[in-house]
Amino acid sequence: MRDRMTPETILTNARIILSDAVIHGTLVLRDGLIAEVQPGRSHAPTARDCEGDDIIPGLVDVHTDNLERQVQPRANARWPSRSAFLAHDAQCAAAGVTTVLDALCIGDLGFDQERDQTFLDGVRDLTEMHATGLMKSEHLLHLRCELPARDTPRILDPVADHPLVAMLSVMDHSPGVGQYRDINRYIKMRVRQTNWGEAEVMQRIAELRAKREEVVPGNRQWVLERVAHRNLPIASHDDESAEQIAAHAALGIRISEFPVTMEAAEAARDMGVAVIGGAPNIVRGGSHSGNVSVMEIVRAGALDTIASDYVPAAMIEAAYACAEVMGLPAAIATITANPARMCRMADRGSIAVGLRADIVQLRHHVGLPFVRRVWRGGMRVA
Repeated sequence: MRDRMTPETILTNARIILSDAVIHGTLVLRDGLIAEVQPGRSHAPTARDCEGDDIIPGLVDVHTDNLERQVQPRANARWPSRSAFLAHDAQCAAAGVTTVLDALCIGDLGFDQERDQTFLDGVRDLTEMHATGLMKSEHLLHLRCELPARDTPRILDPVADHPLVAMLSVMDHSPGVGQYRDINRYIKMRVRQTNWGEAEVMQRIAELRAKREEVVPGNRQWVLERVAHRNLPIASHDDESAEQIAAHAALGIRISEFPVTMEAAEAARDMGVAVIGGAPNIVRGGSHSGNVSVMEIVRAGALDTIASDYVPAAMIEAAYACAEVMGLPAAIATITANPARMCRMADRGSIAVGLRADIVQLRHHVGLPFVRRVWRGGMRVA
């Protein structure tokens, strides 16, 4: 079980990435915590020689859709829910992600017919598996609330007080706004994804656009009021303008998740609203949806946190790419300390005495960082 006492582990001859510096030294993990951080090499017989590898904190991923990808690996192939969760957990741990906020969608807009079932199954499986202590990473819930969906309040209500909920975001994936501003691109995507005819897709789009103004404001108010007592970090999603950032901030929404324009990202920076960018956007060199490049946001000094979005392994690669712009300690903080602080987790995210021993050892080869070993709470998990 996860709560048993852990043995002492000494990692030496390592490049240790601290919050404000990089040192060549030794790290001691004891009883699930970081016990010592020292410069220089240990000569203890039990010390593990890291051969100059980097040591960074365990990653904190505030938004991943990877579970959905495991549940439906092919368009018409649905995988057993618990088996999908185990595969998802293994991939997260192998990528150095020791704390995972599984971003599960609430609300059906009519194109993703099984998404509500994925949500219900995911909450059930996460709850059951969390209690076993057998998962490699720690999994928590990020509730993604689709505001244009009429069924969002009905589905959110029973889980709003779930103890594993660590974050909530409000989304509007209506055609013609946010991520889907380009209607022609949206139509092609939906035809490809659903195998519907274009006429059927167009009819559904017309229905969604007609009801958006009717449904979104009321659902937004209901969602925010329903979780107000939880004092959760709440994010907006796919912001496209300074006006949206300001309107959300006035409602107490202080995180902008995946802004789709530079205007929105810079407005968030100027208003003190934290910005989350997607790691795949950085690794691929741009957005797959035609939106702003996250590296442009980095160069503007407007990025706070990197999330995996849909590829857990992309986080470390993205952070090291950002190091060329912001320096290595600050870049590593975008996947460790910053998301931990965003989710109010004071016990993790940095390499410092007394914090949880969530640790990643990695090595660089041909320009890529390779994860070699991962510890969570001092226990080796990958």
